[in-house]
Amino acid sequence: MKTIIKSLLFLVTMGLLAMNVAKPTRVVFFGDSITQAGVNPGGYIDLLRKMVPADQFELIGAGIGGNKIYDLFLRMDDDVLAKQPDVVVVWVGVNDVWHKSSFGTGTDPDKFVKFYEAVVKKLKTANARVILCTPAAIGEKTDFSNQQDGDLNQYSQLIRDLAKRQNLPLVDLRKAFLDYNLKNNPENKEKGILTTDRVHLNEAGNKLVAEQMQKALMGAAK
Repeated sequence: MKTIIKSLLFLVTMGLLAMNVAKPTRVVFFGDSITQAGVNPGGYIDLLRKMVPADQFELIGAGIGGNKIYDLFLRMDDDVLAKQPDVVVVWVGVNDVWHKSSFGTGTDPDKFVKFYEAVVKKLKTANARVILCTPAAIGEKTDFSNQQDGDLNQYSQLIRDLAKRQNLPLVDLRKAFLDYNLKNNPENKEKGILTTDRVHLNEAGNKLVAEQMQKALMGAAK
């Protein structure tokens, strides 16, 4: 009888231990068309799934083409918070800059910061850890002759400043892309090094972004 009781206690204990096994960290990548494409085969999220331990991370894409920072704010409840993320990686800004000249519908710097702060505040209130990213590129020329370089540098600095004020981790893709192009773009091409069309990622661009994101995620897991 004692043996049976011990066996039952052992089975119950093992069952409780199994129930208490730590769940993978759920990471939602929140952004625009670059992130939307990131879940496709060869995209940066797809690559990242092969670069981080599967039992430690669950990676979810929440990107929609054309999105700006206020779009992210408006759809955050349904597309991010409803998924109960542990970590949210916010990568936005290209359309806020790009659409100013293309369609006249960009986001002014002061509104960009206010909406971004509101996004961060809401995510933190939901107990999600937040990682910020600077917009990478609208053109790959390294002599700052791309049409939107001035605005893109300004908005990237706004995000850097926000990350510093809020004590949040930052993936500085703007800097990473420039550094890569300085080494690998001697002909000063506007596309084809890390992007297909000056903005969206090619194979090398997806690889570079995945590597940068991997560093941030492994740091967030510590």
